[in-house]
Amino acid sequence: MQAYFRQSFDFLHRRFNNLAFNFVAHTTTLKLILCIAIPLLVWAMPSSWIPLDNLTVTQHRAIFIFTFAAIFWIMEPVPIFATSIVVILLELVLLSDSGLALAFLNKDSSMFGNILNYREIIGTFASPIIILFLGGFFLAIAASKYNLDCAMARTFIKPFGCRPKWVMLGIMSITAVFSMFMSNTAATAMMLSILVPVLACLDKEDKGRIGFVLSVPLAANIGGIGTPIGTPPNAIAMKYLIGDNSISFSTWMIMCVPFALLLMLCGWLLILYLYPPTTKKIELKFKATKQNKRASIIIYSTFAVTVALWLTDFLHGMNSYIIALIPVAVFLCLQVINKDDLKNISWDVLWLVSGGIALGLALDATGLAAVIVNSIPFGNMSLAIIFLLAAITGLLIANFMSHTATANLLIPIIAVIGTTVPGLEAYGGEKVLLVSTTLAISLSMSLPISTPPNALAFSTGLIQTKHLAGMGIFMGLLGTALVFLMLYCTTSLGII
Repeated sequence: MQAYFRQSFDFLHRRFNNLAFNFVAHTTTLKLILCIAIPLLVWAMPSSWIPLDNLTVTQHRAIFIFTFAAIFWIMEPVPIFATSIVVILLELVLLSDSGLALAFLNKDSSMFGNILNYREIIGTFASPIIILFLGGFFLAIAASKYNLDCAMARTFIKPFGCRPKWVMLGIMSITAVFSMFMSNTAATAMMLSILVPVLACLDKEDKGRIGFVLSVPLAANIGGIGTPIGTPPNAIAMKYLIGDNSISFSTWMIMCVPFALLLMLCGWLLILYLYPPTTKKIELKFKATKQNKRASIIIYSTFAVTVALWLTDFLHGMNSYIIALIPVAVFLCLQVINKDDLKNISWDVLWLVSGGIALGLALDATGLAAVIVNSIPFGNMSLAIIFLLAAITGLLIANFMSHTATANLLIPIIAVIGTTVPGLEAYGGEKVLLVSTTLAISLSMSLPISTPPNALAFSTGLIQTKHLAGMGIFMGLLGTALVFLMLYCTTSLGII
């Protein structure tokens, strides 16, 4: 009888697993079909149905590509970096001067619109922004390969003593500094591993355990604001901060580092208020790791020189993109990084960013962005409403989709708004509008899916969605208010 029940149970268990697998498979398939169907409907509908005047063929196709990118980035039926590759392919096929012949039969018509140069589209893979990120990745990979990241963390934590609240501040400070110059995802992963012995010193019922885990993604998200390479949205915004609107690497840091420090201190105080540690003393013990002396000297020296050059670009004249190639060249020539290490580069991030740049290129070159902006009565809105609407839109959307994808969608449109709406010059113009929107996007951190650091912290099992939401909503709203205060001060002082 027992064997019979056991067989029955095993049969039902297998049956349930098969049903669950089939449900997931069917759901994924339906989601993919829906994500494809909606852009195709946009492609098929007559231009007269779209509430924009005098749409050209290429602008209609740009709307199709934009819709495709938005839905695929939000729903993620395929990896978001794969979506970026498809966006570039669609632009090459449908909008470029080397596209599908059938798609350009009436290209001489006055309503066909502008055609993009295929070299410009493919060139997004080698955009200066991509090189800037590549330099940051090389610094991060080299430090991680030779355990210098953990060595620096150990060194920096010691001065903060043994009291839990100061140890937490030390961990947040280190995470924020690392996130300024390397992927905030990598910084979070590193600091969560260093956090393990800290959590071991706390009682299992200590609410401070939640606070310590929350402190890492919070500091990583905020720290990335401090430099143009700290987060992809910053780099995407820098693409449009050129010419008269340019902001140098050092100017960005002068403006955003104090802001990030202030916001991080507010976050630290909030965590201590919500999840105060009850443990009185933390004794940290780290295992010593053997280091390669030659590699350590090279990495430390290169890191110092690169950061120093980034901070003093107003003296030597080299921009941040050129400086970013220094660690790439040094580490490869001196074999600090070899061909196997190149596999650890976050190529998915680089492809994702390049797709966003390509989408912005299509919106701008076809004239679609200008048409969209001209169709919205911004002239009837107060300037304060324009600034607030752009920031709140970025803050809200980025909580439910990738920050990079949000920036890819919003920043090109915001850039056009900044150049077309009269009166913005008195408040800093396009420059201030771009920066406020970009920073608002980076402040979205209310859900596990909002940022990779949040997802990593959530994966520890020590925090829940409600913990992230409570902290993230407050910090997002407070941070957005502080963004406008910071920009008011910097424009008043003539920093930007």
